[in-house]
Amino acid sequence: MTAQDASRPPRKNVKELIAELGYAGASFRIAEAPGSFSNFTHVIEIEAERGPPRKIVMRRYNPANKYDGHDKQRCEFHALKMLQARGIPAPPPLLLDQTGELLGLPGIVTEFVAGAAIELPVDAGRWAERAAPAAKMLARIHRMPFSESDKRCLMDDNVEVAWFIKDGKVPDYMRADRDGEAVWQLVKERWGRWKPVDPRFAHTDYWSGNILWQDREITAVVDWEEAGYGHPAADVAYARMAYFIEGIPEAAETFLQVYEAEAGWKLTDLPLFELAASARPMIDPDDWFARPYMEAGFRRFIAQARENLLAGLG
Repeated sequence: MTAQDASRPPRKNVKELIAELGYAGASFRIAEAPGSFSNFTHVIEIEAERGPPRKIVMRRYNPANKYDGHDKQRCEFHALKMLQARGIPAPPPLLLDQTGELLGLPGIVTEFVAGAAIELPVDAGRWAERAAPAAKMLARIHRMPFSESDKRCLMDDNVEVAWFIKDGKVPDYMRADRDGEAVWQLVKERWGRWKPVDPRFAHTDYWSGNILWQDREITAVVDWEEAGYGHPAADVAYARMAYFIEGIPEAAETFLQVYEAEAGWKLTDLPLFELAASARPMIDPDDWFARPYMEAGFRRFIAQARENLLAGLG
């Protein structure tokens, strides 16, 4: 059995799911959704007896990517409910399978939302042009209120985005990276010592690959399995890193300027959060740097963040 076969939901589970949704006996088609990395995401098209076909999305969480203490299915389902209540474009949640009894693995089911992420590197110019609306959307997300009850379902980003310093020693993948040990040391020395800010509802994996578009309109922000709360600079740092890696650092500057104008506040301690963000590509550089220019952009991102941090900027 191939890895792709293993990730595909069994037809028995799909039949049970669509029966649960009121389509018992209906025919259906299964297709893998683009951009499925840390989970198994499939589009199910149901041939309804009356009316047009209905599309739903099944997201099942790969146990190999489970985080200690983090319940991805509960987190994402709750985040999507919060977003729906506030009118933020995101897939409407339909069903939570906490145990995997229905879906075969723990997961969620949502409505399908039309749209597509911008293809890279072919459309890098179009990606840069849309940095401004992407920044406005993030500011809107960061303005969402959340309660103490909500926090029980979300990640504490002020802890989790610096996961690599938790055990007090430099991880092997950071030792293997030419900037890794310096990044680890700077983050370890300064983490938590930022200027006080109000915590914000956060995506934690916010970049243009998780934004769906139709024409020039955002139809959905997707992939909320790491939804959290904490310092708003974490999301901005991660988004800016992606622009540098794609060789369009000017888009990163546009993103920051538009975000701050839209949010109504100036970010503090951004360089520290940019260095924290840079640890993630170090885990699997071959996957992140598919083209030579990408690593060059990544090194430029680290160098600028380090320089700004040591100079006391941001």
